[in-house]
Amino acid sequence: METRQHSQALFNWYAEKSPCRFARIIEIITYSLKSSKPQPQSEIQVQSNRLTQQIQFIIEIDRLKHVMRQTLLIDGSRRENSAEHSWHLAVMAIALAEYAPEGVDIFHAIKMLLIHDLVEIDAGDTFCYDVQGNDSKAEREAQAALRLFGLLPADQARELRLLWDEFEAGETPTAKFAAALDRIQPLLHNQQTQGGTWRIHGIRRDQVMKRVAPVETGAPELWPFVLQLIDDCVTAGYLKETSTLKI
Repeated sequence: METRQHSQALFNWYAEKSPCRFARIIEIITYSLKSSKPQPQSEIQVQSNRLTQQIQFIIEIDRLKHVMRQTLLIDGSRRENSAEHSWHLAVMAIALAEYAPEGVDIFHAIKMLLIHDLVEIDAGDTFCYDVQGNDSKAEREAQAALRLFGLLPADQARELRLLWDEFEAGETPTAKFAAALDRIQPLLHNQQTQGGTWRIHGIRRDQVMKRVAPVETGAPELWPFVLQLIDDCVTAGYLKETSTLKI
């Protein structure tokens, strides 16, 4: 009883001596009490379902680390996986941002590059020089996109699907820049591994030139570098010269 009376006396004294500060404290306490009210069960359930979907998606995309590409790591020790490839491209977008043409959104490009190969979890990686494999690539990857992005809540599923569709369409400046980086990265790997994948599969200069063509429009400032790199690789014997037919 005595303690309660003492507390009440201090309460009254503070209210009298510092009325403005006292009023602010009461306002904060009142707001805190309102904010701490338990949420309706329906809101908790919605949040729980959303988080469950997001976690399921995060767990599922770990499988991209097991999708092996044809490109060798620069040390030549093994082939890279698609998750490593996507990470490498995202960092390239940051490092080479100054060479992006006008209208390119670098953050948008990074997001695009990080998710563009997620479909390979279901569709697998299709070697760019595999003509037969590329015939069914679009259909396989579209089905994969539907399932994988569909794991997310509807708003996020739509956002990622739009990013993926934009990259595949390759029409916006950002998509073109992203595609250019996607062509340059394996080019660098093959140059650094003295021909790597090119030698294994007997790839020729004309095939590589066709493959890297999007760099000319997607990142024109980097095009001279790409041409010089290919010339150097042919000279060094890393890449076969274009075959000529004799009549």
